[in-house]
Amino acid sequence: ADTPLIDALTLRAASGSTVAIVGPTGAGKTTLVNLVMRFYDVDEGGILLDTAAGLPDGGLDTRRMTRDDLRARTGMVLQDTWLFAGTIRENIAYGRPEASEEELVAAASAAYVDRFVHALPDGYDTVLDDEATNLSVGERQLVTIARAFLADPRILILDEATSSVDTRTELLIQRAMSSLRRDRTSFVIAHRLSTIRDADLILVMEAGAIVEQGTHEELLRARGAYWALYNAQFEAPADEGAEPVGRE
Repeated sequence: ADTPLIDALTLRAASGSTVAIVGPTGAGKTTLVNLVMRFYDVDEGGILLDTAAGLPDGGLDTRRMTRDDLRARTGMVLQDTWLFAGTIRENIAYGRPEASEEELVAAASAAYVDRFVHALPDGYDTVLDDEATNLSVGERQLVTIARAFLADPRILILDEATSSVDTRTELLIQRAMSSLRRDRTSFVIAHRLSTIRDADLILVMEAGAIVEQGTHEELLRARGAYWALYNAQFEAPADEGAEPVGRE
């Protein structure tokens, strides 16, 4: 028999809240957000939006929506940035080509793109190649965050991994993502646990199941899977300077 990727999962995300998803590689974190986006559908149960709106059946089942309609409500900023051959302006405006210049620049400023774009030969009209090799990894991620600001989605999916990014740019990315999450329902695939302490809900996944959920403080007090992950990460040499649990 086929083995389920995620089994017996129940989750309620309040409107405007941040839900962080943590766990080892292969735990099911990416599968969960792929289900939210309907890259594939659930076999049983359902994913309901607007559950507090008094709709029939308790909410709007994503399977009854077109994928275009669902994705118009949803913004994604992933570790593997997707930019196309075209200008920086066109890349930011993807999904909202009718946006005004003022709106575009405001989104770029919120994502700190405005800080580096003027150093480029043609500013916002600088042409990117297929791989956007004329931007750094961090700059590419900031452009995708600007795109999400401009699209103004109600639901956000963020993969906050910032490998191959210098410390200064990583800080800008974290600030931009934090600002982007404000007043939006956000699902964050977390890789550095230090960045999601303020999440409204943290889900700890192992082998396709949620083994713990709660706030940062609640999960540390429970001294379970999250506590073990947190201590293991902060004992690692790669995270020098981070505080271990016992010193908070």
